[in-house]
Amino acid sequence: MAIGALHGAPNAVLPAARAAVVELAILEASDLQVVRGEARIVVRFTADDRELATQVGRHVASAMSGVAEVTGWRLTERVGGRWL
Repeated sequence: MAIGALHGAPNAVLPAARAAVVELAILEASDLQVVRGEARIVVRFTADDRELATQVGRHVASAMSGVAEVTGWRLTERVGGRWL
């Protein structure tokens, strides 16, 4: 999830993403990265199927609106040892 302008304290962004995930799925890991000058949040979670995973992604992006602008997000799936 790419993060733009903040609407609050910077230290609230990652906890907000984590909290949104655990409302619908099991959170496995989370991280805040800067890639080519862009802040990105990565939340890894377990979902039973792709439809639920998409719902979780949309929910997290929506929940983030209170703390930061989400400029884009994408969902990846781990199949075997690869992320698709």
